[in-house]
Amino acid sequence: MGEWVIILGCSTGHGGATTRKLAENGYGIIGFHFDRGDVKREAEAFCKELKGITSDRCHFFNTNAASVDVMDDYIPKIKEITGGDAVKLLLHSIAFGTTTNFFGEKPVTQRQMEMTVHVMGTSLLYWVQKLYDAKLLGNGSRILGLTSEGNYLCMEGYGPVSVAKVALESITRQIGWELGQYGITANCIQAGVTPTRALTKISENWREWVEKTKRRNPMRRTTQPEDVANVVYLMLQPEADFINCSIVYTDGGEHRSGMIL
Repeated sequence: MGEWVIILGCSTGHGGATTRKLAENGYGIIGFHFDRGDVKREAEAFCKELKGITSDRCHFFNTNAASVDVMDDYIPKIKEITGGDAVKLLLHSIAFGTTTNFFGEKPVTQRQMEMTVHVMGTSLLYWVQKLYDAKLLGNGSRILGLTSEGNYLCMEGYGPVSVAKVALESITRQIGWELGQYGITANCIQAGVTPTRALTKISENWREWVEKTKRRNPMRRTTQPEDVANVVYLMLQPEADFINCSIVYTDGGEHRSGMIL
């Protein structure tokens, strides 16, 4: 049987596209999402579809994957699913946080900032620590986080998420630096502006962002979730064993163009 992957944020966007890509290429899926209503039903239908593709080797859990208590509850279940074997991948694709400015009518609060930084940043560290302690990471395992250009550029309402992404990058580098000796690598993928459900939550001007990105990007289009999924798949190949503590740009060269948003 094929290797297993854990995807945090498996139902939509980059995580959803990656889940499909890896399922179609023989990986067993352990996915976490936190959805309600119609989106929850869509996720359940997605999981059912993938069970058919993977010969029932797909498990979705609808719960808050950023909760340390959830990690403690589910890691034994993950170990049971994999038969104690180390997972090939932990992908952090959780996109949930506060999008507001530091100042103005609704300045970010301490609670909002701490929640955003934890959910989109530091929660990755605690997943890796617990998986490592449970011997669910080993030689050839990959840790991947998703970052963005907002980690070094200022954008309206993006401040809290920017802080989270900077934390995520720093954590990923340090994980790779400490665990590289065991053949465990950690990197971030930096996608360009992508028209996903998460983008619509960042700014009411997201349509304008998309149109400006098409003009700005050297390839004259936005990043698509499938672009990220393809790079994640490439990063799982043996040829990527020596890529560590790095940012892999997956944006068609967008980050090299002037900021016009």
